[in-house]
Amino acid sequence: MRKTAILLASTDNCATCTENVSTRDRIFLADQPDYDLIAAEDIPMWHKIALTDIKKGEYVRKYGEVIGEALEDIEKGSLINHENIQSVKRDYSAEYIEE
Repeated sequence: MRKTAILLASTDNCATCTENVSTRDRIFLADQPDYDLIAAEDIPMWHKIALTDIKKGEYVRKYGEVIGEALEDIEKGSLINHENIQSVKRDYSAEYIEE
């Protein structure tokens, strides 16, 4: 079945599913009709799907930002969640915009 996901930034390696996805569903990215992938597992609506293979220790990117580090290898088309990524320490004070 055809399902859709949203890519938020061109540098992201995950997208957000806009509906529940079942294993082997074909996922298309909104606004990118030539891109598609096959879901490797069931993914709930509004959860992340891996757009590429992500190796253990590599960063997961969403919104054009690092949102975590892979705790294990994540296969393209798989669910990304709190069980397979961890937060990465970040110095937010260095990112403040001073006026």
